[in-house]
Amino acid sequence: MFKEYFELIDGVELYPVFSLIVFFIFFIIVTIRFFKTDKDYIEKMEKLPLEKN
Repeated sequence: MFKEYFELIDGVELYPVFSLIVFFIFFIIVTIRFFKTDKDYIEKMEKLPLEKN
């Protein structure tokens, strides 16, 4: 049923490739940000909920 609808869309074969590329770029950005984050900042954020201020 859905196959018939998808066949009517021009360029439908590009959507899965585009989605994979977007996911891969997002994953790479998150990984880079994770490794570049300052350790002092992470410790500060870890202790933040426990402060009484």
